[in-house]
Amino acid sequence: MTNPLRVICVVAVLAAACAPGPLSKPIKQGPVDTGTGSLAEARKYLEGRWKLTSYEIRPAGQPPIELIKGGSGTLSYDAFGNMDMQIRVTDAKIADDLRRAGVPLNEGVLSTTGRVAIDMQARTLTFILEGQNPLTTNAPAGPLALTRPRYWEVTGNVLTLTTRNDAGQPVSVGRWEKEQAAAATP
Repeated sequence: MTNPLRVICVVAVLAAACAPGPLSKPIKQGPVDTGTGSLAEARKYLEGRWKLTSYEIRPAGQPPIELIKGGSGTLSYDAFGNMDMQIRVTDAKIADDLRRAGVPLNEGVLSTTGRVAIDMQARTLTFILEGQNPLTTNAPAGPLALTRPRYWEVTGNVLTLTTRNDAGQPVSVGRWEKEQAAAATP
């Protein structure tokens, strides 16, 4: 006669030995694309400091507001996808026009700091602010709302960022020229 305890132990060992593996096996992928038109190339291009050359906000039903005449700005992008944009508005009339158009200023500065997601197919940059969900109703609104991606275009060393309304019309167009890094002296 067979010992029932022995049968249970053998069945338990066999069951453990035949445990199922993963439902799907990892897919081998090739190397990260680093050539022309790749995400890596776009990130490398953005990296550095940019100087504002022109910025126009086009509020609905109002004449365009040109910021470069009454201000200055810088945009910095690092290798980790962090972006810092600071636009200083020195002209009081332009600052008032911006506030009426729904563009928030803090002591004359239009400021955006956070990470940026790059979409190569749609050619957009989307700001992701730390601690803030841009899809919630308490996110800043207006023509420069963070829920709107910035469409980008590159011409030489000039980056053009365009924000569009729901109809696809530009509500802001900013042009930034890349500053050249100072040469290191030996």
